[in-house]
Amino acid sequence: MIVYIFLVSFLLVPLADVAAAGFQFISAWSALRSYGQYVQYYNPLGPDGTVTWGPGLQTTVAGHTIGNLRVICGDAGATCSPGNLASPKYITFSTTITLAPIGARAPFWRSVLCPTTCTYTLPYSERFQ
Repeated sequence: MIVYIFLVSFLLVPLADVAAAGFQFISAWSALRSYGQYVQYYNPLGPDGTVTWGPGLQTTVAGHTIGNLRVICGDAGATCSPGNLASPKYITFSTTITLAPIGARAPFWRSVLCPTTCTYTLPYSERFQ
């Protein structure tokens, strides 16, 4: 009985938490990649350098909200404008995931699994021109 309690509390619960976090990360990363492919069809940059988004641009993919949309021109990371139309052109965006580990209820596991916060922001960029 003692071995069973040890295995469940110190081995299986943390392993399940790591697996759940991995699945959430993979799901969020897949949503970001899908959104990058989606934006390829909705070019946000007008011919004069102004950034205009189509009225039907979705901001949620597979349950993940996409935010911090930004269009960047050139390698310096400056936002596109009529005075800055340098190539290459990128779009950057991000999504946030919040982990809810089972083992985080115990003080020791909380410090290991979520040292400061259980919310993580995943940034992504995609070249479109």
